[in-house]
Amino acid sequence: MSQLDRSLIMGLPPFETASPANLDYVLSSARSLRIAKDSVVFEQEGAAHSFFLLLDGHVRVVKTTPDGDQVIVRYISPGELLGIAQALGRSTYPASAIAAVDCVVLAWPGALWSDFIQRIPAFGTNTYKTIGARLQDVQTRLVEMATERVEQRVANALLRLASQTGIKTEAGIRIDFPISRQDIAEMTGTTLHTVSRLLTAWEAKGLVESGRQRVTVVAPHRLMLLAEGKAGKD
Repeated sequence: MSQLDRSLIMGLPPFETASPANLDYVLSSARSLRIAKDSVVFEQEGAAHSFFLLLDGHVRVVKTTPDGDQVIVRYISPGELLGIAQALGRSTYPASAIAAVDCVVLAWPGALWSDFIQRIPAFGTNTYKTIGARLQDVQTRLVEMATERVEQRVANALLRLASQTGIKTEAGIRIDFPISRQDIAEMTGTTLHTVSRLLTAWEAKGLVESGRQRVTVVAPHRLMLLAEGKAGKD
């Protein structure tokens, strides 16, 4: 396979301090993989043989509970690492990763993790910042689950996705990948029926527009008031 171009990763946070020689080393060790929509990148509790960088697309991280329920933990955006079990001291993946759209990833053998950290200081620093941010996000969502009404949780989830991946359109801020009402339910610990009822009501009020696996936040300020519990109950 021909050498991958440095521009693929140059400037991304994990590699921002890497020398040209180290960028070439990183890329020479990588496999470029195309992952079709709804295909699995890696499975929960599978052996953590590789770690990955998402180049294009969006990936949802899904945790299956002991009772068999699925919870969408987060969405991964281009430029982010995933499958970083080595950073957690794990030999297996703590959750599954599934392509939300057609994706392109770079994959490296897990054995290279410590090598990258030694060669590229920003790689280790950025990774642990990422882990800290993700743990903070999990903590925030646990607090939401414990203290917020379901409409607040759904509003917060939509606002986070719009902030993370949103594209400005004439209608508002469109979440930039297909997301179903079931996906939103799995993100917020509620039911498909409840999410459908809320989105239908919010659409009637001009807060959002939703179609087939598409959601646009039309009135982010009003949705923020609802997320903060400052809007009146229906």
